[in-house]
Amino acid sequence: MSNSLALPITLTAGNFDSYLNVVGQTNKLNAEEERELAIRFRDHQDLEAAKQLVMANLRFVAHVARGYNGYGLPMNDIVQEGNIGLMKAVKRFNPDLGIRLVSFAVHWIRAEIHEYVIKNWRIVKIATTKSQRKLFFNLRKSKKNLGWLSKNEAEAIAQNLNVDLKTVYEMETRLDGKDMAFDLPEADSSEEAYSAPISYLEQHNTDPALLLENADWAGHKEMLLSNALQGLDERSQDIVASRWLTEKKLTLHELAERYNVSAERIRQLEKNAMKKLKGAVSILA
Repeated sequence: MSNSLALPITLTAGNFDSYLNVVGQTNKLNAEEERELAIRFRDHQDLEAAKQLVMANLRFVAHVARGYNGYGLPMNDIVQEGNIGLMKAVKRFNPDLGIRLVSFAVHWIRAEIHEYVIKNWRIVKIATTKSQRKLFFNLRKSKKNLGWLSKNEAEAIAQNLNVDLKTVYEMETRLDGKDMAFDLPEADSSEEAYSAPISYLEQHNTDPALLLENADWAGHKEMLLSNALQGLDERSQDIVASRWLTEKKLTLHELAERYNVSAERIRQLEKNAMKKLKGAVSILA
């Protein structure tokens, strides 16, 4: 339905005031008019009726959106998300419930705005669970006139919102955190430059030349090991393979029974074979 309803003016940052003027001039609907339009849309899928319901309530969306002005996000985007919530509400509205559309739609409007704010307020998503989302908005309001929460304040918030005390403290820490650019602009001092995450989060093992060199060297060692293993006698090869190169490793006693010798003899043969293999691999180390 949202694709079929066009707003009377494009909602962009440059003409936001003009948009507010236009929606402020739209005619309000009384309860009977609203119910009639809602029935037309529900029973006959009358998109023109749905459009009139949306248009008549755009000013209410703008009113709700103003409450989210303190998050540092573009107000036109917040209003646009609220409009999406309004259109979803119109689609689900039941005129037989005996309530006005705005009373029903406020939940959908706030839900869409909340989703947008949480996704865009920080680079890293700050709230993922239902309890964290509830805390994000309520705790931010509670902290406007407070510094760090005292134990009693945190316990009161946890009880009022029915969340764990630990979740309150975690969200408080997240709210007080700040995003930082990975690579800061040219700094005036070396100390400022060092504070940029790029200076201490650099991953030195991702150099393509170094990775290629290491891979080539590992392949060379594997070749040396394979050649050294083939240079052993058949019994020594079998002992090494049975003890180190199979998923189900055999014990010294099991190999002693196989070759009809003592377990100590198997241990000596294994030790000598491993010594030869290590020598072959480490010759160029």
